[in-house]
Amino acid sequence: MIAEAMAQEPGSELIAETHVPDAEHAGGFPPFDATTFESQIVWLVLSFLALYFLMSRVALPRIATVLEERRDRIADDLDQAAQFKRQTDEAIEAYEKALAEARAKAHEIAQETRDRLHEETERQRLAIEARLAEKISEAEKQIASTRDAALANVRSVAVDVAGAIVTQLLGEADPAAAERAVDTELK
Repeated sequence: MIAEAMAQEPGSELIAETHVPDAEHAGGFPPFDATTFESQIVWLVLSFLALYFLMSRVALPRIATVLEERRDRIADDLDQAAQFKRQTDEAIEAYEKALAEARAKAHEIAQETRDRLHEETERQRLAIEARLAEKISEAEKQIASTRDAALANVRSVAVDVAGAIVTQLLGEADPAAAERAVDTELK
């Protein structure tokens, strides 16, 4: 690279070393120079006051405004969340109340239906029992009349059969004696 630089400038001299004058930098690092402390302190105070003024008048009020807005937004969000929670709790309470009322109404309807069916069944049972009792009574009367008729027929048949048997065995029968004998046996 140095060879290229030399080749580009044919009339230039080759510098072999660089030299820094000692007189200009003899004091050391400038902020530590004791002769400039007063001016440095003045500029430090002026810079600090300017920065303090800018921070207190411009930046800090803006930051305070942002923090206050954020605090207000958070408070509003918390209030809204609390309101939603209350609304949710009220909705849950209303739902549970409606559910309890519906269950009670369903239980009441079921009980009324059971009672109505029980009464209807009982009424039908009593009606059927009354009809059966009536039919049984009629059947017993019919059986009694049939039995009486059958017994009356049995007596006359028994008298006729006894007279026929006596006639076949003895040849001649007394109908009054046959009736007495049958009456004695039937009692």
